[in-house]
Amino acid sequence: MSTIPTGGDGKVTVPDLLQRKTEAADSPNKKKITCLTAYDYPTARLLDEAGVDVVLVGDSVAMVALGYDSTLPLTLEEALHHTKAVRRGVQRALVVADMPYGSYHGDLNEALRNAIRFVKEAGAEAVKIEGGERRLELIARLTEAEIPVMGHVGLTPQSVNALGGYRVQGKTPGAAEQVLRDARAVEAAGAFAIVLEALPRELAAEITRSARIPTIGIGAGPDCDGQILVLHDMLGLTFREPPKFARQYANVGGTILEAVKEYCADVQSGSFPSDAESYHAPSSMKGRKTIPIAR
Repeated sequence: MSTIPTGGDGKVTVPDLLQRKTEAADSPNKKKITCLTAYDYPTARLLDEAGVDVVLVGDSVAMVALGYDSTLPLTLEEALHHTKAVRRGVQRALVVADMPYGSYHGDLNEALRNAIRFVKEAGAEAVKIEGGERRLELIARLTEAEIPVMGHVGLTPQSVNALGGYRVQGKTPGAAEQVLRDARAVEAAGAFAIVLEALPRELAAEITRSARIPTIGIGAGPDCDGQILVLHDMLGLTFREPPKFARQYANVGGTILEAVKEYCADVQSGSFPSDAESYHAPSSMKGRKTIPIAR
């Protein structure tokens, strides 16, 4: 029986997610793993109260919240800042922090120090690293230091320049074989889960069947062990065309726009603030020509 709590009770941990993977597909307790991104306290708190299993402080914050054209400019300090805010809003979900580009691409010791900062300073319970076979030694080093690692293969946004854009991966036999090798390497290195991004459904299903760790899909079809979306995409809070796989569950951006327009109109017409929304002098002061001001 799964130990993963539902309905907002208890705490989701790495062993819980691994146990979820081992449950039989036809078990009544078998439930998909739910993941969403968050970058600040209020949204993290709402996701946690809604029962999301994993909250990822994604490097997507660079594009959807900080206005960059890609995830590449995000700095380590910026990522730590947002992780701290999310940590304060989460009690139940597992908090995973994306390590930004450049924070783990050089010296292994420096990468380890940076990962430790996410755990010690920001309160992350795991880190996410992009890349497959070329990250094998790094993932092994971090897990040896008792830092849980979530892998990420397929379309890896930090490799956008090398990939030539945000494109579906694994569409040829050779490319599919490379993705399979990457996924196996991430698992062999000790990662507890792996994100599969922008892959043909059939390839993602094959990886999921063979993997002993949970797969989390984003644009990889419904056969993965769990799914993740960028919160701003699903809520209509982005200023770009959302990807094909990003189902929009609400148009919060439109709601905010109309609310702000209404506010501006009320201020300009003088209907805000109303008398009921204003403070009043005590009755003993009413009738005076001037009201004394404390200095």
